Amino acid sequence: MVRQPRVVIIGADLVGCALADELASRGWTDVTVLAQGPLFATGGSDPHAPGPVFQTVASRTLTRFAAYTADKYASLTLDGQRCFRALGGLEVATTPQRWADLKRRHGWATSWGIDSSLATPDECAALHPLVDPGAVLGGFHVPGDGLAVPVRATEAQARRAMGRGARFLAHHRVTGIERWAGRVRAVTTEHGSFRADVVVSCAGLGGAPPGAMVDLDIPLVPTVHQYVWTTPLDALRGADGAGAGLPLLRDPEAGFCVQGHADRLGIDGYRHRCAPGRADEIGGPAEPAFTPEDFAPTWAAASALLPCLSGAGADRGVNGLIPFTPDGNPLLGEHPDLGGFWVAEAVGTPQSAGAARAVAEWLVDGRPSLDLRECEITRFDRLQRSPDYVRRRGTAVFSAVCDIAHPLEPSGPPRPLRCGPVHERQAELGAHFSEEGGWEVPRWYGSNADLPQVARIPGRNAWAARHWSPIVGAEALATREGVGLFDLSGRTRAEVTGPDALDFLQTMTTNRLDVATGTVVRTLMLDEDGGMRGDLTVARLGEERFHVGVSGRGGLMWLRGHLSRAETVQLRETTPGSCCLGLWGPRAPALLRSLTGSDGRGPGRSEVSAADLYVGGVPVTALRRSPVGEPGWELHTSADLGRLLWDTLVEAGAGHGLVAAGHGALDSLRLEHGHRVWGVDMTSEHDPYEAGLGAAVRVDKGYFHGREALRGRSHDTVDRRLARLLSDDTEQVVMGAEPVRADGRAVGYVTSAGRGHSVGRNIAYAWLPAAVAVPGTAVEIEYFGERVAATVAAEPLRAAVGRRARQELGETV
Repeated sequence: MVRQPRVVIIGADLVGCALADELASRGWTDVTVLAQGPLFATGGSDPHAPGPVFQTVASRTLTRFAAYTADKYASLTLDGQRCFRALGGLEVATTPQRWADLKRRHGWATSWGIDSSLATPDECAALHPLVDPGAVLGGFHVPGDGLAVPVRATEAQARRAMGRGARFLAHHRVTGIERWAGRVRAVTTEHGSFRADVVVSCAGLGGAPPGAMVDLDIPLVPTVHQYVWTTPLDALRGADGAGAGLPLLRDPEAGFCVQGHADRLGIDGYRHRCAPGRADEIGGPAEPAFTPEDFAPTWAAASALLPCLSGAGADRGVNGLIPFTPDGNPLLGEHPDLGGFWVAEAVGTPQSAGAARAVAEWLVDGRPSLDLRECEITRFDRLQRSPDYVRRRGTAVFSAVCDIAHPLEPSGPPRPLRCGPVHERQAELGAHFSEEGGWEVPRWYGSNADLPQVARIPGRNAWAARHWSPIVGAEALATREGVGLFDLSGRTRAEVTGPDALDFLQTMTTNRLDVATGTVVRTLMLDEDGGMRGDLTVARLGEERFHVGVSGRGGLMWLRGHLSRAETVQLRETTPGSCCLGLWGPRAPALLRSLTGSDGRGPGRSEVSAADLYVGGVPVTALRRSPVGEPGWELHTSADLGRLLWDTLVEAGAGHGLVAAGHGALDSLRLEHGHRVWGVDMTSEHDPYEAGLGAAVRVDKGYFHGREALRGRSHDTVDRRLARLLSDDTEQVVMGAEPVRADGRAVGYVTSAGRGHSVGRNIAYAWLPAAVAVPGTAVEIEYFGERVAATVAAEPLRAAVGRRARQELGETV
């Protein structure tokens, strides 16, 4: 008989108790939950205030967490009292910009399967009689939103877990975590030691101390939110608890939420400031005293929306603490260097049960049913876990997530943080930068405003044009017609070497890598159930040397997590010490020949796709790879030579029509070419055949992770597909996450979208049922409350792009 794993959960708040319940329900009953203080007393935010559960956010994963939380807590009672009330949630707009935002939020809800509707001002007032209809432009209503009672939900789940054998111990402060041979062995408290195969830190704002005990930085910043109970209101007086039956009301523009309490209201204010003290103090920072002056703007905004507050006042108020991460998402997963130590931190009430279920699935089944890429603790590297970065980025993201127009701490995140080797040159060209994984990434270049192609780019509506310029389209066309130079230095890259390097990569990926030196292969990483864990470009540079382009930090950590001590393999990330430039377009071969005397395939070896070259004297490894459908290469060199490589290409490219192009153009070009992006278009929830990447799978090559799960699967057996949609509406360029309708029903959702400038069509990728994902099928994309007609298109579109380019160039590519 196989022994059950011994699990110790640090923290008996809502998430810890939810996790114990989820584990016990799956048969893991050897669970000990350690509470630092008394049992079932929620910490951090005010324990006697119900927790609003608004389900809909931009993230599908977090929305599904919240939907599960609402469903589960609605099914729970504690001594006959409910743990959740589905009162409905009503978010209102007081500005045209916010009304547009709520229309987009309604689209998210539809995409993620949440019942919702848009409401007129009068309908808002009918749903919430205290709202002044003249103060709003409209609302977004979700009937399934409501109020959780954290104290009840905590104890109710704990009782269920105890009924299956779990034990809960009060007043057990953790003082140490024992390790042995790279794994946890025990948890030590003031009252003794507890053997453990698995330790999960659910300590909330006290989560950093357990992390410090195992050399793991847990990037949390405590942020303050305020809660005020009003004095009794005449509008609710004598109505026997009328306030308690009101729907949740949120004004995201002003940053507050209102809930009913019998004859008064409770107002949550999120005009925050950082809490005094540090999150790594034992037990977390103490809650600061309530500061009425900080709440004054919130009260004024609430009074404008709710006339019944005129003449009323604040009866009492508290300051609660919310742990926040640098991107606002939870921290879930296993310590990258210590087996058996897990975290489930920065999880709010709305996502509590859903996140607990995901971690339980991960532990018991080996994988969660939802894509957790946005939540995995390994998504942050060491730089992003520094105290200054965590504080500044966490507070800035808190403001954005809570939709606060004017936060109290507007210092913003530290930027620039990571600059590639050619950042100075890009700044000189007027680059408009965005930030990806800490890297400054050029979206477009102001110096290209005078390109003649700019006049050919159609405009966009105000919302879609906020982070866009017609220069994006001009750069895409210039690449199709000539040659574009792209900076890819922020893309994750690694070198895998050693006698067992080939065997390791063969085991970890789906395609054949036992190829000739100089070959470039696109391949995938799968989990044991066939879900995609990454999309790789592997170049064999020698018998024991491989260059690996990885789909983000998560892919790198997945590879690293599967290294065996028995294997003689070295995995070294090369991103920070190298420079990578993309050179693509019909004139790229001529440009490269002028600098190398070669076309990038290697002297006399036309089959070679990876070669070491000198580009105008700069040593470069050239990979013949193009995600844009035009001839071209990735050119890799060391970071110290990156600027020289850039200058060399720009100088020589003047006679070939070279333009520096940003990632906005790259997005457009790859959509035209049909290049899917892992983490955007497909995730661990999808298999290769569903995503149209079956060509990267070689089930006959021998064992690889996920091979057995793919048996019997093929492109013809799937019941859903990643389909390409085309539309002609020049202004309505969808942005991603919109619902797709067929025969009036929502049947799928958009993953990524943009304008295909060289084909004159809008392009979107969407997950659809296989019966709908048939070329020629008419569908509609819901965009800000309107329906945009689209058609499922056959692939590839690249041939059409190539013909268009040849026609406009008047030459053979």
